[in-house]
Amino acid sequence: MSESKNNLNQRIEELDKQVEWFYSDDFKLEEAVGRYKEATKLAKEIEKDLSELKNEIEVLSEDFSK
Repeated sequence: MSESKNNLNQRIEELDKQVEWFYSDDFKLEEAVGRYKEATKLAKEIEKDLSELKNEIEVLSEDFSK
């Protein structure tokens, strides 16, 4: 779980960097589509990781309620 959490944190940090780029002085329209695609991919990976964590928490909650 710790490794998964680190990967999730790394993905979130990378997504934050991608989003910040769109608001920075380094923004170039020519790069925007590629960066947007990368950010979208990261967001989907983060969403998947969060969904898996949610499922794991739900399973643990059920175990404790028995």
